[in-house]
Amino acid sequence: MIFMQEGDLAPDFELQANDGSLVKLSYHKGKNVVLCFYPKNHLFACPSKKVFKMAQTIVSAYQEITSLNAVLFALSVDTVEDQKKFVEEYKIPYLHLSDPKKEACKAYAGLNLAGLAKRSTFIINREGKIAKIFKDIDVESHGKEIIEALKSVK
Repeated sequence: MIFMQEGDLAPDFELQANDGSLVKLSYHKGKNVVLCFYPKNHLFACPSKKVFKMAQTIVSAYQEITSLNAVLFALSVDTVEDQKKFVEEYKIPYLHLSDPKKEACKAYAGLNLAGLAKRSTFIINREGKIAKIFKDIDVESHGKEIIEALKSVK
């Protein structure tokens, strides 16, 4: 399987968000797009600490991320209803996209042995090309990493 590389054209997708809207990547051309892939909101019937930690660090950086002409989405294989509950429970200000068919997750992040998206973040520039890929994510500082990467995106 060939995975996305920096410099590749980002494949378009259309997914339903936690608020019921449809989000199509190509609608956001002209802005930087941050796609945060993660395995699942709740693993083994309890909240995943990593998911919550990553959400916290990104929420704290969200205002600065959007001030850098960027839009941010989180993606997982969770259902729209699960995404809605998670976003409401943790008061997350950005949309979570549901990919139950795993098409965007496979195309970008790849899947782990359990068939869930691998934790990774993709920054897509205004022209629709992948500018930065984060694979080994430090959930404590990921929001700051995204900001620094966005500042260097042309």
